[in-house]
Amino acid sequence: MAPLSGFAGCAGFAGCAALAAALFAVPAGAQTARVGAPAPGFTATDSHGQTHTLDQYRGKYVVLEWHNQGCPYTHKHYVSGNMQALQKEWRAKGVIWFTVISSAPGKQGYVTDSEENAYLARMHADPTAVLMDPQGKLGMLYDAKTTPEMYVIDPEGKLIYEGAIDNRPTPDVEDIRGADNYLSDALSEAMAGKSVTTPSTRPYGCSVKYPD
Repeated sequence: MAPLSGFAGCAGFAGCAALAAALFAVPAGAQTARVGAPAPGFTATDSHGQTHTLDQYRGKYVVLEWHNQGCPYTHKHYVSGNMQALQKEWRAKGVIWFTVISSAPGKQGYVTDSEENAYLARMHADPTAVLMDPQGKLGMLYDAKTTPEMYVIDPEGKLIYEGAIDNRPTPDVEDIRGADNYLSDALSEAMAGKSVTTPSTRPYGCSVKYPD
């Protein structure tokens, strides 16, 4: 899948391992995600083999973070510690945070469970879990276009934010400083009982590497 128009793609891939075992189920007749509407339900397996459903987290805010280790835009937020700090901050406030990997086998960003777990430890990342989506079903259900791309689901199960993590669409670490973080803005406003001022933005990054 080619990079989105106007966004730089990611280059280079060290190779891929065997297909990771993964479970993913979408309810019959499920609709794709739309801000202001109920978020599509799903069942997915994480990098430790545990099953998660969206329904089991009803009553909590849920963040979905699309991820690709090889993408320089994703790397920017991890090598700086920015994404990990966000994970820790919002999880401490009761938010469920799922990192989602929708890269297909043989494509940039694809990893096995053990490779992803080693990465989490090395980067000191702290999501609730990493959902492994090598068939791209969860990504396509939510129409995820880039890595990173962020979604916020409220305690009633409604999608209240979708788009970029911030307003600095570059791979440069220095641009994190002073950025307007759309994700934090959305969560802060929603938790304060306010409407989300900017519920949708254009995502930036590398195209999600779906199966051909």
